[in-house]
Amino acid sequence: MILQALCDYYDRLSQTNDSEIAGKGFSSEKAHFAIVINKSGQLLQISDLRNSKGNKLIPRNVIVPQGLKKSVNIEANFLWGNTNYVLGMGDNEKLHKESKSEKDYQKKLQRVAECHKAYLVLHHNLLNRSSDEGAKATLLFLSSWKPEDADKLEYWSDMLKGNLVFQLDGEQSFIHDRPELKNIWLTHLGPQSNTKTGMCLISGAIAPIARLHPAIKGVFGAQSSGAALVSYNLDAFCSYNKSQNFNAPISDDKAVVYTKALNHLLSLNSNRIQIADTTTVFWTERDSPVEGFFGMILDPQNASAADNKDLEVFLDTIRQGKFPRDYDPNIRFYILGLSPNAARLSVRFWYISTVKDICEKIGQHFQDLAIIRSFPNDPEYPGVRRILWETTNSKSKDGPPPLLGGAVMQAILTGMPYPQELLSAVIGRIRAEQNINYLRAAIIKAVLARKQRIFKNKMEAPVALDKENKNVAYLLGRLFAVMEKAQQDAIPGANTTIKDRFYGSASSTPQIVFPQLLRLTQHHIEKAEYGRFRDKQIEEIIGEIKEFPAHLNLDQQGLFAIGYYHQRQVLFTKKNNSIEEGAQQ
Repeated sequence: MILQALCDYYDRLSQTNDSEIAGKGFSSEKAHFAIVINKSGQLLQISDLRNSKGNKLIPRNVIVPQGLKKSVNIEANFLWGNTNYVLGMGDNEKLHKESKSEKDYQKKLQRVAECHKAYLVLHHNLLNRSSDEGAKATLLFLSSWKPEDADKLEYWSDMLKGNLVFQLDGEQSFIHDRPELKNIWLTHLGPQSNTKTGMCLISGAIAPIARLHPAIKGVFGAQSSGAALVSYNLDAFCSYNKSQNFNAPISDDKAVVYTKALNHLLSLNSNRIQIADTTTVFWTERDSPVEGFFGMILDPQNASAADNKDLEVFLDTIRQGKFPRDYDPNIRFYILGLSPNAARLSVRFWYISTVKDICEKIGQHFQDLAIIRSFPNDPEYPGVRRILWETTNSKSKDGPPPLLGGAVMQAILTGMPYPQELLSAVIGRIRAEQNINYLRAAIIKAVLARKQRIFKNKMEAPVALDKENKNVAYLLGRLFAVMEKAQQDAIPGANTTIKDRFYGSASSTPQIVFPQLLRLTQHHIEKAEYGRFRDKQIEEIIGEIKEFPAHLNLDQQGLFAIGYYHQRQVLFTKKNNSIEEGAQQ
């Protein structure tokens, strides 16, 4: 189903006149520099194709004749490639440092020479009969070029790290874009050498079956040269004496089509987001405004300033359970999550829905997250990536647990309960750092609110302070916040509070800790200027607690955190700076 949906996406794009997706025999690759030559094959300049993005230079995506998948073999690309192939020179200094001996170094230099020779042979074979000006100019350049002159070129150190293409002086397009050279390349490809035929699992037609599929590029953490989505490399994975991809028969044409479609999605910022180690792509069966919006919905902080207003209106609409009028609700929506696995890709999740269903699920997600904010600049619609980072140690570079990102995404897209690991991780960070910020409170509230709605339990998590909530865990959280405020009133500017010493035990074993804290709080109340107001608050909360529980489970610890967070927001609002307002609290 995944491959079939990708092939349909390719067909959809190929029918548009402004499509940037590569056709048969071509692929989209990153090009860093263009070798600009005149009709006599003379090198005029090296043109930098990279674009600025912040402090970085990003290579341009260019559709070029499709290259062969390389490992240790030498295979030249047509009219593009790296410096080893095109110019016959690599990073000799790096090769020398990595060589174990002088003999090893000479062997590596010999390989570079063989790469350049293969490049020359390919182009002389394909272009020597062509009357095209670009073909003639390229052959003249290759025939006169001296590899030892390469390190004298402008941008040489940067050229070593990227791909080169050819450009004829005075033209905007590249030489490989010229119609005659495209035909030469397609003729060279000719019919596939594979003679095995079978029924294609995608089309159902009898056709030549691809032994190997083109590489998928752009998945974070996977090999830069590309990884395989469909691959068989061990006998244990094979059956009926079939080898490699004959075990999953996909025709040559469809194998090329689905990989082109997926590579195209992975190259688009608008149709791709990164969640932990999972690279997620999404698309619709037909054009829909939500297709380009979806990434910003899941990660709103990445929206541009121009999109922010429209995004906010859209999110406000769907959070209220409404549906935008301009959107076709019945268009199918596809979401694919991929993660790296050595030279292969793992499908972390695959979800098919409709535009209406996706909007409803996203709206419910943000409704579950809704909680009173600590500061005006707190994100009202936090992205998935930001949510996951609240589960990790901010000083660690490890990032969120890989499986957690996929589980959270599935919960958002299906409306099922959030993973219990999300709640456990957030509570673990609170206990470790003694910090209950807005995002952590929102995550806990979302987990509990969704459980309460689905399982009809009594763990209701309100948006703001709810004095009618009689749940003992919620009351204990409120009580703990008031006692901490009493201490801060008595000892202004104290470096540590009862939260730093007792939060973990108070939220898990209150029967042991709270009697001791109440005695300590009485001393604080006696010393504080506004102690009687805190005393009244404590009496009101304790009046609803029959006894201190011996133990609070994970959900109850979450509700404890919500009660603490809510009470803190009330205690530290500006209106509570006055005695009168404090008395009302």
